[in-house]
Formats: sequence, C-alpha cells, structure tokens
Amino acid sequence: MDKPDYLMWSHKYDKAYGWQAQRERELGTKFRKNKALSMKDLIAVTEWKFKADPEKLQRAQELVTRNTEEKVQRITSQILSLPNADDLYRINCLTTLEGISPILASIILTFFDPTRYGIFDPAVWKGLLGNAPPGLYTPQNYLRLLSALRKTATKHNLDVRIIDKALYKKAQDKTN
Repeated sequence: MDKPDYLMWSHKYDKAYGWQAQRERELGTKFRKNKALSMKDLIAVTEWKFKADPEKLQRAQELVTRNTEEKVQRITSQILSLPNADDLYRINCLTTLEGISPILASIILTFFDPTRYGIFDPAVWKGLLGNAPPGLYTPQNYLRLLSALRKTATKHNLDVRIIDKALYKKAQDKTN
C-alpha cells in the first residue's frame, strides 16, 4: 500500500467504527492532559476493547477493578509523564496492573500517543509480518510489531495509528 491507500483505509476504519474512533479521541485527549489514568479510565479502555463481547468485558472489568486507584495512578503517571521512556519499560509497567495484558497496554499507549503507537492485533501483525507465531501476545512481540508499524509510518510520513487502523480495516473487509 502507499500513502493514499493507508489514508483511505484509515478513514474507512473511522467511518465503520464511529463509536470506537470517537471514544479513542476522547480518552486520548484525557490521557495526554492528565498524564495518568484513573480506575474509571481503565474500565473505559476495557469497554472500548470488549464492548461487542459482554462476557469478556465483564471478566476484564472484574480483573481491572482489583487494582487500587492509587496503584493505577502511580503506575500510569510514572510511564506517561516520562517523555522518552523505553517502550518495553512502559509495557512491562502497565502489565503489572491486574487485568492489563500486552493488548490492553498497547491500547492505552496508542490512545496516549497515536503518532508512536498502534494496537497489538493479529490482523495488523499479519498485514506487516505474515502469520502470527504461537504465543503471539508477549511484550517482545508487541515491540516487533511496533517496530514494523513505525518503519511503515516513517516511510509514508504518517502516524503509527493511521497505519494500524488501515491494516486492521483492510483485513476486516477481506474476511467479511
């Protein structure tokens, strides 16, 4: 794909997933302003991810609410207020929170900084790196995906999230 293709598919994503795109912008603005998340924010992230699957949503929210408000604030402010924090450090810190997998950590980071982060998803992995390895959802594999996303984004002078959304939407259209 070239730059116009990525922009077209990203736009199609925003149109097809209007509620998610709007919520992503709202939460991202809040995360950048506060440079920390609250328990309510973590619950909102799980809702964004699992809204279409009530059982997964309930389970994710049960896990997330095991954290204390203080712990959520401390850990998220620690990683979001450091401008040049190492990506692995950020992922590892976020995944110390109960219920936060590398996938949910990638969503938090993507909402916070869509210029540098994308969401950890097998469709995006396949679009850039081919078939996913067994045990895909590790911090190290997220870093591999992130590296490929950033390389592509740099090549086309686009935000990482635009590449991410375009690849996701294109893959969804192929399967439907």
